[in-house]
Amino acid sequence: MQPYENYKDSTIEWIGEIPENWNVKKIKYISKLQGGFAFKSDDFTEIGLPIIRIGDIKDKIVWDACKKIPDTLKIPEEFLLKINDTLIALSGATTGKSCFLSEEPIKSFINQRVAKVSFDNKLLYFNISSDFVQKLIFLTADGSAQENISNAQIENIVVAFPNLKDEQTAIANYLDRKTAELDNLIAKKEKLLALYEEEKTAIINRAVTRGIPPLKGDKGGCPDTPMKDSGIEWLGVIPEHWEVKRLRYIGNCQNGISQGADYFGFGFPFVSYGNVYKNIVLPEKVEGLANSTESDKINYSVKKGDVLFTRTSETIEEIGIASTCFKTIDNAVFAGFLIRFRPFEEKLFEGFSKYYFRAQIHRRFFVKEMNLVTRASLSQELLKKLPIVLPSLTEQKQIANYLDKQILGINSKIEKTKKIIELQKEFRTALISEAVTGKIKVTEI
Repeated sequence: MQPYENYKDSTIEWIGEIPENWNVKKIKYISKLQGGFAFKSDDFTEIGLPIIRIGDIKDKIVWDACKKIPDTLKIPEEFLLKINDTLIALSGATTGKSCFLSEEPIKSFINQRVAKVSFDNKLLYFNISSDFVQKLIFLTADGSAQENISNAQIENIVVAFPNLKDEQTAIANYLDRKTAELDNLIAKKEKLLALYEEEKTAIINRAVTRGIPPLKGDKGGCPDTPMKDSGIEWLGVIPEHWEVKRLRYIGNCQNGISQGADYFGFGFPFVSYGNVYKNIVLPEKVEGLANSTESDKINYSVKKGDVLFTRTSETIEEIGIASTCFKTIDNAVFAGFLIRFRPFEEKLFEGFSKYYFRAQIHRRFFVKEMNLVTRASLSQELLKKLPIVLPSLTEQKQIANYLDKQILGINSKIEKTKKIIELQKEFRTALISEAVTGKIKVTEI
């Protein structure tokens, strides 16, 4: 798009030059800002009128997820939400997050630490959600326990605004349409990412429980492998020549080291919960340090072929997540929130373990068997009961090589798609910033 013909200095560094017929204004001179009502926790009910809290401010309000108040509670009209309101979070991790009510909302109110401003089109919202204003809010916000910004600080934020009402509406409509188009493209790419992840899961689950499928280009194809019932409901059928054994019969388990705070922060390598949870293969170098003794290094060692499992968490979904060690970490010990499984010699190939123990098929076993009190916890005894399918070492290596190639190809697609999403989001951000500061001219007046 083309720039305007003539520009002038806005006198605001982060805005720069603006079109000659534009001005800079504080938000309080464009719209009245209204803070939220201080509802009490006793006011909230399961059924009633929705109350918007800071956590409810998303790209779109999910009304059913909001707290409610009885419709008999008398709340002043100024806290009522209306069409064309822009809602702004004033506290917490999402300080500055905003959303726009493009349709007449159901009868609802704003809670304290939520503010609203009204304008007859979406231009003020686009200004508030622009990269410039969001960075300004981030720099302005303060607070020790959590970020906070006051009503007055929001009101005094300066934005660039066209003088002509028609031009304001044209820019708002243009950005509304263009951002919707970009959001739709981004949503499609994000859906594609989810499909790629599902494809990875399906390929891994199939290969580690059924073996390698016939490959394209094989002369005459590969005959179907004879199958048998595994005897495990969630596992189903497996190749006839594979074994099924409980984990206890193919290796040993060991809980990690538990020590006081003064034991950590210096000394020798320490494998943390995060090292396991975030990585399908353990990093060769870990950042954690522990003042471990020679005895500790023997009892809690981390060697090639070991599989470490997350042992405790707030939720079952984070229990039993595995990471495989491909290279011995010399002098290392591992955290008490982990269980180390060390296979007997010639039982498991680490390339196969990497995929097998990270596969989703085991989640059914853990979820079914897990006890959840205040925290989910995986015991050694339960882990030892985990049924394991065992191809020969030769076949394990074949499966690992096959999966490495398959997953490499899918991961390449995932990275390319993520890059496209990143570029689309960057373009969306830049488009808003350029339009609301007059760097591009919208001609749809």
